[in-house]
Amino acid sequence: MIGTSLSGVTFISVPGTVGKMTAGDYPFGGFEYYMMVIGFFIGYFIVAGVLLPLYYKMNLTSIYTYLGKRFNVEAHKIGSVFFIISRAIGATARLYLVVNILQIFLLENLGVPFWITAFVLLLMILLYTFEGGVKTIVITDTLQTSFMILSLIACIVYILSNLNLSFGEAFSILEQKQYTHFINTDVNSKTFFLKTILGGMFITIAMTGLDQEMMQKNISVDNLKNSKKNMLTFAGTLLFVNLAFLFLGGLLYLFALQNGAVYSQITNIVDGKEVVTNLFGFKDAAGNVSNIMGDDLFPALSLGHFPLALSVIFIIGLISALFPSADGALTAVTSSFCVDLLGMNEDQQKTEKQKKSLRMKIHLAFTVVFFVLIMIFKALNDKSIVYLIMEIAGYTYGPLLGLFAFGILTKYQITKKYSILAVTILAPVVTYIINYLVTNNTDYRIGVELIILNGFLTFVGLWLVKAKNLKLA
Repeated sequence: MIGTSLSGVTFISVPGTVGKMTAGDYPFGGFEYYMMVIGFFIGYFIVAGVLLPLYYKMNLTSIYTYLGKRFNVEAHKIGSVFFIISRAIGATARLYLVVNILQIFLLENLGVPFWITAFVLLLMILLYTFEGGVKTIVITDTLQTSFMILSLIACIVYILSNLNLSFGEAFSILEQKQYTHFINTDVNSKTFFLKTILGGMFITIAMTGLDQEMMQKNISVDNLKNSKKNMLTFAGTLLFVNLAFLFLGGLLYLFALQNGAVYSQITNIVDGKEVVTNLFGFKDAAGNVSNIMGDDLFPALSLGHFPLALSVIFIIGLISALFPSADGALTAVTSSFCVDLLGMNEDQQKTEKQKKSLRMKIHLAFTVVFFVLIMIFKALNDKSIVYLIMEIAGYTYGPLLGLFAFGILTKYQITKKYSILAVTILAPVVTYIINYLVTNNTDYRIGVELIILNGFLTFVGLWLVKAKNLKLA
């Protein structure tokens, strides 16, 4: 689970948020992301206390089978479709981050096109999962996660040593530079601490508790008690690991500043309006700042300013962050498509050989889908993937959150054909419209609480289409 959760986003994007300039009451992002981590922590307790007992009680292979038993086949398939969409987009956003770093800092100078880099990495992941499947993933993820944590520790130790600072001295300097604040009290900001905690909590409930890939690793544990213990231990570990990544982020900005990096701004005229772009990086011979603020910071320093040994450790850590999340996602979406949408486990007409052949074809098809999505993220070229992923999750996991909440918290049935489908499509659309109107007409900015709004609209929609006189016994 740690390997799957601590993807390239945690490894690259989280440290980059610390010194990134903001438009709020604070000049930099600081440790504001940690409020979301606290939300994650609370969310794991809810998953362990509510959803795990439900899944074990019903002895589920696919967690979306619950929706089929609670409502109907339509709900079962809709749940699976939203999982596949959510996991495919989330996984490819993480993949894009790693592919883009390898491309910009290693392969671009060699004349290798981006699409070839993406294709080769996907091919490696495909070969990695084809024969071993889930068993291969579980065995190797532990080793890969260990390399990732080793890279984190090695970079912290090197920077502290290079700057001749103790842990306490480094933290004091980061505090003076306003890199260490945890709480954003600006209500209108996307990272206002209360909505970040709440958003993080519901993101965990949705992205872990309602995610087939993550829950499959938990419900495969021999009993509920051990499964809860596994999840809560994991939740506690994330508190320390994410704090370490944020501390590393502060050290990276401090190291860059000590070696000549500067903050700067450029103003461009776009559609008749002045647009200010914040920059952080090293000046070239002409005095222009090459921007490495955000996701480019860690790789730029690791591959351009750190010793060769540490650069190698960084690459190993980066690849280690890539595989546990990417291979698991590819296997999970294939499994969900086969089990939930095609009903392959109940299909008595196909032989095992035919089923295996079909599964391989679907696996290949999703690999192509992953490639296309990576190319789309390349076109978007967002410099802070971690918050982009959370925003996308708000739209794709929201209907799952509302659907499961309605099933657990009420006893109403839904019998009208396609009514669940209509609600789960309309809710994200209405959420997008609300977000657009609020952003363009007020000072308030909707952040990670987007998933709460989407889930709530789904719940309300299901309430409106419920069968009024038909309840569970």
